[in-house]
Amino acid sequence: MNPIPLENGKYYHIYNRGNNGIDLFFDVENYNHFLRLYEKYIDPIAETFAWCLMKNHFHILVYIKETNEIDTTKLEYSSTEKPKMLSASKQFSNLFNAYTLAMNKRYNRTGSLFEKNFKRKVVASENYFQKLIFYIHNNPVHHKFTENILEYPWTSYGTIISTKQTKLQRNRVIESFHDLENFKYYHSINQDLDEIEDLIIE
Repeated sequence: MNPIPLENGKYYHIYNRGNNGIDLFFDVENYNHFLRLYEKYIDPIAETFAWCLMKNHFHILVYIKETNEIDTTKLEYSSTEKPKMLSASKQFSNLFNAYTLAMNKRYNRTGSLFEKNFKRKVVASENYFQKLIFYIHNNPVHHKFTENILEYPWTSYGTIISTKQTKLQRNRVIESFHDLENFKYYHSINQDLDEIEDLIIE
């Protein structure tokens, strides 16, 4: 069964893992390359609020822009011809395919890297939005990669608490928690994640 295409004007939790649980990232440069490809394929069509790259899976919270919000001059396609219809789902597929090709070439491997059909769940409330941001940032702690959110380098948490220039929607995230101090406090205590328990990849 084919998944429902991503719709413009909606917020989504997008996540997936390595095919049969295999690793997606093998060294530091792999993480950086994924983020470069993300900027190339996804930044033009979506706003990003939170992300986390784990060794064998990832989580991203995005808003898919309305068609009239997209600057088509900045779009990158996997083919040379401009598609007749702009598809956010296709742009994500382009990202995953481009990353897989790069990894297969670099590590002399063949076949798929990601599980077929990336997962997507609509984020329909502010409460859900908040809890999902916490869940994404807390993922490395949840999986015991680190004891502290701040110690793990491959999430958006460090960007949000910094002042460095970013395309991440830092202000919108902080506003959701009222201010930066509340954002930090919220991330420092355990949250009740019952609402999003079914989204957790083990």
